[in-house]
Amino acid sequence: MASAEVFSPRTPGPARVVVLVSGSGTNLQALIDAAADPGYGAEILAVGADRDGITGLERAERAGLPVFVHRVKDFPARDAWDRELTDAVAGYRPDLVVTAGFMKILGPEFIAAFAGRIVNTHPALLPAFPGAHGVTDALAYGVKVTGCTVHLVDAGVDTGPIIAQGVVEITDADHADGGDALHERIKTVERELLVEVVGRLAREGHRIEDRKVRIPA
Repeated sequence: MASAEVFSPRTPGPARVVVLVSGSGTNLQALIDAAADPGYGAEILAVGADRDGITGLERAERAGLPVFVHRVKDFPARDAWDRELTDAVAGYRPDLVVTAGFMKILGPEFIAAFAGRIVNTHPALLPAFPGAHGVTDALAYGVKVTGCTVHLVDAGVDTGPIIAQGVVEITDADHADGGDALHERIKTVERELLVEVVGRLAREGHRIEDRKVRIPA
């Protein structure tokens, strides 16, 4: 029998969520809007970032959420940054951590602290086209469909267990404009999928069996 790691839903009360951002925060906004419904099952406790002066933090502040910023360049070494970020997030005792457009690779201490509970999105159908250029890599390869993946974060780059995926067709026009319109279509599907997944994880919990994520727990 396969071994399973079980993450039960929080009862009573909503799941506690910390969101990490690096840019405009459109995924964050989608989560903020969803969490306004008590039936969604998740409460965003705080928003962290690796940069200041970004729209994502402005969105959090408008929603009345606490924010914190830890810039890698402010620390003597990457592991010191990872330790500080881990401590900052751990202070909120989250059930889930969502990296919503967070453009830094999380370190081993952070991943160990929140193993199996870090949710990320990627603009391709993993395991194909991991890394920072998933949209353009898919176009260059000539695939006919691409999409987005919501997955759990592990020690690799976009290698964690897959939770859900959404498919987006590629058109001839996408090759002509370099993939900008394609990326926007992927982002639309990505936001909807992320909101759906986080809500289900919050309400129903999940378990991990041999890289397969099962909902409910």
